[in-house]
Amino acid sequence: MITQAPGVSARLLPWSSAEGKPCYVIGDGTGRVSRVADTIEGVQLGMALELLDHADDMLDDHQVTSAQLRYVLARMAEALRDVHRIARSRGDRLAASARDEGGPGRPQP
Repeated sequence: MITQAPGVSARLLPWSSAEGKPCYVIGDGTGRVSRVADTIEGVQLGMALELLDHADDMLDDHQVTSAQLRYVLARMAEALRDVHRIARSRGDRLAASARDEGGPGRPQP
């Protein structure tokens, strides 16, 4: 997390560059890119929940093939990566907010 000034920080976005590198936006979290990122994160979290429900249904169905299970497992891995990225981004923003307010920051891993 890069902090520019109080209230202004670099936010990890929920997408990567064409080369697969992380993308960031610098600001106070109220700009257009931040709003788009919030929307995409919401969609990603909703899709992960729907996928989890679908996986639960598949586990109860004894007619599911191994190919179907591999497919859903691959989608779940993608969803888990998205959810992990969202958690990292939000954790970084919470830590930055705590630092800006004079509280202790989150320890770095």
